[in-house]
This record gives sequence, C-alpha cells and structure tokens, in this order.
Amino acid sequence: MPPKTDLALARTPSRPGRLHGAIARDLGIAIVSGQRPPGDVLANEIEFSEQLQVSRSAYREAIRILAAKGLVESRPRTGTRVLPMERWNLLDPDVLAWFFESEPSRSMVDGLFELRLIVEPAAAALAAVRRTTQQLGQMRQALNDMERLTLKTEAGQSADRDFHQTLLIATGNPPLISLASTIGAGVRWTTHYKQRKRKLPPDPMPEHWRVYDAVAAGDADEARAAMEALVNHALAQTSGAMGKK
Repeated sequence: MPPKTDLALARTPSRPGRLHGAIARDLGIAIVSGQRPPGDVLANEIEFSEQLQVSRSAYREAIRILAAKGLVESRPRTGTRVLPMERWNLLDPDVLAWFFESEPSRSMVDGLFELRLIVEPAAAALAAVRRTTQQLGQMRQALNDMERLTLKTEAGQSADRDFHQTLLIATGNPPLISLASTIGAGVRWTTHYKQRKRKLPPDPMPEHWRVYDAVAAGDADEARAAMEALVNHALAQTSGAMGKK
C-alpha cells in the first residue's frame, strides 16, 4: 500500500527555519482529525522527502516534535506509527490548536470544558485573595483591549487569552500556573472555532467584567460563581457552533 500524502503538506512553506514546524502541524492535524488513525504507519524520511521535495532533516525534526507530544512513536524496522489518543499530550497548546483547526470531536470539546470548569472557577477564587496590584492591572488592560479590538480580531482573541492566563498566574499556585498556557490555548482556539462557524457571542464583556470586578473586590465566592457562569456559557456557545452530532 503506497504511503499517504496530504495536499496541505505539499504546500508547506519552504523557509528552512519554519519547514519542520509546518510539516509537524500538517501531520498533527491529520492525526488528531482521524485522517491518520492510531496504528497508521507514516512514510519514512526518504519517501516523504522525495514525494514533497523537502529535506530529510526537516521531516526528522517534525517527527521528533510529534513524538514529544505523544502523537507518534518511531521504532527500528516497524517505522513511525500513530499512537492512540490516550498517549497524546492533550494539554499541549499545539495539540489543542490542531484539534480546532479541523473539526473537534464532541468528547474532546466536552473534556476541555470539564477541565476548565474544574480549574478556572477555583483559580478565580484564589486569585481574588492573592492577586497583586500589578496582576489586577494586567487583567484590566487585557479586558480593555478585548473590548476595544473585539473577538473578531486575532488581537482581541489574544487579549481574551491573556486575561485567563493572568488570572491563573494570580493564584500564586505553581501547579495551577503550569496550566495557564493550556487554558489560554483552549480559550483562544474555541473562540477561533466559533468565529469560523460564525457563532461568536454578541457581547462577551459583561461576563468577563463580572469576573474581574469580583477578583478586584477580593470576593472569592463571587469570583468562583462568575467564572463558572462564564465557562458554562462558552461551552453552550461552542456546542451550538458544532451543531448536532
């Protein structure tokens, strides 16, 4: 059976510094979307480089990236195989991005929001009693930017991500802080997905300002409740964008 190729990979940019990242991205999207299912054997570096006219070193580096994220495993004689989902690093921001670049499964979306509901309300309550004046200013600036730029722009989406990441940092809890990039990526890519589906919320700012005001007031209970409402609303919007499955 001849090795599979993707048209997206054939259009990979030729800049050496970015080539391996682009190859990893296209292969990653193919894997998480199910185009390359678990157990699938990827083309070896000679076949791949000849098919798409890229260097073997770029392909090897791309495979190293995917292996580090748990998506593939390379072994002598058997080659590089796609691993089952339970081996994937689903908290990796790149892996989350690849899910939402295609069409994420309902179980993946529900799981991501369950994680957010476990982490973010508790983080908001901690941030309400631990945040510094500087962190409060950073959160306020992020919301001002989000309000001015809107979620229809990449910069506005980045400001939304910054708000959620800063809130986790404000907990002062190192294990929670380590989840900041994952939560931030989840926020940004679900928003990006809703934008693609033309299902952005009409005005997300009141919910965000409610969280901020509670954190600024040092009200842990209100911060927890406000963040829980915000995440649940975001889940409902994302589920609506996915339609019936």
